[in-house]
Amino acid sequence: MGWIIALIVGGVAGWLASLLMNRDASMGIFLNIVVGCIGSVVGNWIAGPLLGISGSVQEFSITGLVVAVIGAVVLLGIVNLIQRGRVR
Repeated sequence: MGWIIALIVGGVAGWLASLLMNRDASMGIFLNIVVGCIGSVVGNWIAGPLLGISGSVQEFSITGLVVAVIGAVVLLGIVNLIQRGRVR
């Protein structure tokens, strides 16, 4: 059951991050889920040691969703930097 919640929360986090970074038109639901799940890992990697915040997408929590969105925004910023040479 935890992986289903992780996919749903990852999809929502990826969708929110793509809206924040103006990439929603170029991404489908599959990429939103992938970006959200990877963004959760990136967010926990960044927020854990720096801020002492940890959130998991395997159990729904607002903290986990916020950390996943922040990580997904960072991930999309890196992708934008690589693709276009600048961050939008």
